[in-house]
Amino acid sequence: MLGRFLEISLHTEEIAASVAFYESLGFSQCVTADTWPHPYGVLTDGRITVGLHQYKFPSPSLTYVREEIARHSSEFIDAGITLAFARTGDDMFNEIGFTDPSGQMVTVLEARTHFGSNRSAREESLCGYFAELSIPVSDFMVAREFWEHLGFVALEEIELPYLHVPLTSDQLDLALHRPRTLDRTALVFRDPAMPERVRELKERGVEFSRELPRGLDPLANALLEAPEGTPLLLLHEP
Repeated sequence: MLGRFLEISLHTEEIAASVAFYESLGFSQCVTADTWPHPYGVLTDGRITVGLHQYKFPSPSLTYVREEIARHSSEFIDAGITLAFARTGDDMFNEIGFTDPSGQMVTVLEARTHFGSNRSAREESLCGYFAELSIPVSDFMVAREFWEHLGFVALEEIELPYLHVPLTSDQLDLALHRPRTLDRTALVFRDPAMPERVRELKERGVEFSRELPRGLDPLANALLEAPEGTPLLLLHEP
């Protein structure tokens, strides 16, 4: 029903600062179309793509592409999903949006707004292997049912390194975590060599956030915050 995953769309006040941040971590820029009238930049580590928009909207948004979305928007309504917006018409770029029970925004566009890059998924950034986008939710059961209805497969709860529920798909994996663990949606990276990566980032002068979830060793794990406020959680995975 969602279509093809495109990007994690992020609002930024200063796009140049956000682009420089992701490039400093080893992300590569993608070629963008002229779809949006506002400044727009896209970067990828080969597995995850972030779209930086110097334009205010509920951020972050999981953004997908489905052709003729205007014609298919009724499928979401029939499934019991209330649309937050539906900008459709013959004279505009068609898109719809809705939120999950926790307020996480999802957007579906009629066409791609960037064209990726030649970067290989094996060419990791300094953050390691992108694993999932993790969303804070208060009720795991309600959120699981919502995302399963959209095609994700929920796995059993995992207690370590903190309580979370993995949700898998053939394009983008998600996770559900408690708000007390981290109160924002985060990009999660995992690596057996994460302690070495953390040391390298420190040597490069990268500043870490003090909001690292309780119980995680700060010598082996880290939390970064992008200029636009996006958390990047770097986890040691033995």
